Amino acid sequence: MIPVPSNTRIWLAAGVTDMRRGFNTLAAQAEKVLAEDPYCGHLFVFRGRRGDLLKIIWWDAQGACLFSKRLERGRFVWPAAKEGKICLSASQMTMLLEGLDWRMPQKTWRPLQTG
Repeated sequence: MIPVPSNTRIWLAAGVTDMRRGFNTLAAQAEKVLAEDPYCGHLFVFRGRRGDLLKIIWWDAQGACLFSKRLERGRFVWPAAKEGKICLSASQMTMLLEGLDWRMPQKTWRPLQTG
């Protein structure tokens, strides 16, 4: 898990984002579209069109961090809104990264067999 201070806000960017973007272009999107300062220490979460890839940007006061996660199966639960932002709690973020529905905690996919 990302070692985020307790007073950090987590912003989910509604809609889809081009996953070819790096920190600089995602930071510009956070600044222009979400109307937030990307260098304030908050986390900004973006999802790709297919829904199985997330990118998170975070400025930790020492440098720029870009995290990504891809699910092997299933999709990340995302709001239906086409634009805007949503503030998540740390526990909702944890459920989102685990592939759980952060609105109702249920697995979106479960392995059928081991090995």
